Amino acid sequence: MKVLVLGFTKISFMPYMHFYLEQLRKNNCEIHLLYWKRDSNPDSESPEGIVTHVYDRYQEDSVPLRKKIGSFFGYRKYAVQILKKHSFDMIVVLHSTPGVLLYDLLTKKYKKKYILDYRDFTYENQSIYKKVIHNLVNNSLATFVSSDAYRKYLPNTDHLYTSHNIVINALGNRELRKNKSREVDPIKIRFWGFIRHKNINMTIIRKLANDNRFELHYHGREQKTGQFLRTYCEEKQIKNIHFHGEYKPDNRYSFIVDTDLVHNMYENDIKTTNAMGNKYYDGVSFYIPQLCNEGSFMGEQVEKNKIGTALNPDSPDFADEIYEYYKSIDWSDFETRCDNTLNSIIMQYNDGVYKIKKILNGKKEN
Repeated sequence: MKVLVLGFTKISFMPYMHFYLEQLRKNNCEIHLLYWKRDSNPDSESPEGIVTHVYDRYQEDSVPLRKKIGSFFGYRKYAVQILKKHSFDMIVVLHSTPGVLLYDLLTKKYKKKYILDYRDFTYENQSIYKKVIHNLVNNSLATFVSSDAYRKYLPNTDHLYTSHNIVINALGNRELRKNKSREVDPIKIRFWGFIRHKNINMTIIRKLANDNRFELHYHGREQKTGQFLRTYCEEKQIKNIHFHGEYKPDNRYSFIVDTDLVHNMYENDIKTTNAMGNKYYDGVSFYIPQLCNEGSFMGEQVEKNKIGTALNPDSPDFADEIYEYYKSIDWSDFETRCDNTLNSIIMQYNDGVYKIKKILNGKKEN
């Protein structure tokens, strides 16, 4: 079976693709991966044994949609060329946006021949866009959501499943942080990923600036927002906040071992309130408590599972609340909570694996 995995960014930023790649490999599929090289920074190597197709065009992420239109249509043109050149039995669409860009092909030529991975709320509050998304879901073989909170925006079908952004191979390194002392001074709070959401990060930085109880570290792409935050800290001579630049996925082990709290706070806007970020799974996997924004779906999850805390960064006592939370943690209980949460995640993950296996076996029979 010949399968195209349709990515919409660099390989480094698509850890969730491995959920699909692993199952396709197990079923001896010929796998093609289309990905978008958006900048000149180092990327992860292409997965072994996979045919890659690279859409190479610079695109800054933190700009308005109108400034991305040209790149988006360039992506569509390139993807259409690949689809015309090859005859694919199935497509895995790793984001709703490429699904929208290729809507006509997917819902007609590839109807019931694609899996949709839905992982971001974008323009679903607009009726036309919402209708397109609903049609993509209804015409898919299966649709996986990266957060159960997204289900309320999607049609209620019997082929809607939950996926998780957990990297199974990373679980071999679970003990990295657990084996180090939790008695630390200062407490190292760490963010990794694309540095965005200027307002909430400015609030956090100001609340923690030069507070010798904490260090705050940022790892990841520094486009307009990241560069602004770095410059601000330099100009204000804030000594306990550090920026380390972009990293490759495996590099995170080197700083996870030295992390006491995961900075997992984002603006509570319509695009992110319901999201489940990669760091949520890293926190659970590596026994690191996490800070989430009060009112967010992730905040609800960390509070429910007792694997972190949801705080309001606008609180005048924000820094004290972080400190008091960390010092109050019963580490034995916390580690048990992480294990229980991970077990629940793995159960749902395995349900998804079974579903994909069933789809692939059905395709072989056809």
